[in-house]
Amino acid sequence: MRQMSLALSLAGLSFMMTVIWGAPLLRILRHFKIGKIIRVDEPGFHQVKMGTPTMGGVLFILPVALITVLLNAVNIIGMETIGRSILVPLFVMFAYGILGILDDWEGIRGKRRGDGMRARTKFALQFILALATAAVLKYMLDVPELILPGVQVVMELGVWYIPVAAFIIIGASNAINFTDGLDGLAGLIAATAFIAYGGIAMLQGQIYVGRFSFTIVGALFGFLWFNVHPASLFMGDAGSLSLGAALAVVALMTGQWALLPVIAIIPVSEALSVIIQVGYFKLTRRITGEGKRFFKMAPIHLHFELLGWSETQVVQRFWLISLLAAMFGVGMALV
Repeated sequence: MRQMSLALSLAGLSFMMTVIWGAPLLRILRHFKIGKIIRVDEPGFHQVKMGTPTMGGVLFILPVALITVLLNAVNIIGMETIGRSILVPLFVMFAYGILGILDDWEGIRGKRRGDGMRARTKFALQFILALATAAVLKYMLDVPELILPGVQVVMELGVWYIPVAAFIIIGASNAINFTDGLDGLAGLIAATAFIAYGGIAMLQGQIYVGRFSFTIVGALFGFLWFNVHPASLFMGDAGSLSLGAALAVVALMTGQWALLPVIAIIPVSEALSVIIQVGYFKLTRRITGEGKRFFKMAPIHLHFELLGWSETQVVQRFWLISLLAAMFGVGMALV
């Protein structure tokens, strides 16, 4: 009970820090004119969001980093408040956040305005970071490699763990990136997933992982203070890439990453919708000479908007599905 109380206290602290830091950040972003650029192919009603400050991932990354670093500093005087192993997901969150900042800046003020960093360059950097992180998890932290639902035995994957873990980190990072497109959607979905994995970590006795997860949850709630409809701040790639990578690392540290497609059902669906859309278009173009779309638009949240759902309906219904899936995932972890 004491451990959970501390984890929730950290969530409350990170929430307050994020909300307090939000207004100054908005002024900074507006001053430097770091605003969202809406793509031509997006639904027309998204044009009203043009110019809304973006790169908002900085808003929650900095409070999480500050709290985590300060709690680790406490260890120097002999108070075990948080584990040094948490510096790994924090570093990953920070590294992918920097990558996202570079991508956001390139798309807003750089030479590739409106497009962002080249896909190959972006993927190459993601791959290098993911591979290094996977090696650290296996050889330095010695995390449980795989725990299957209903099997209380840690399974060893050997050398296959590194490519599998790297794939999960890259996949989760891009999946949250695809989810970020509507006011409050990515923040709510990511917060729900971190709550689930934070709870799993606490139940498994991984107290430090649980505390880190709930610190992120509090910071995300603070971000949502500014991101709910109508949003005054977008997280941008700085937020979505860092959140997805951090979520993947937390899942890998618990060993319960097999449940990630369940707990993160919405981001996984968003990513799959893009893969299906691109694959179907290329296949039909090869067969008929004219590419066709499987969905009205991808990622899938845009498909439902074009079907007539309002933005808030899409967000709320997707979040309800995510909440139920997260509850189911935690239940499976306890089997």
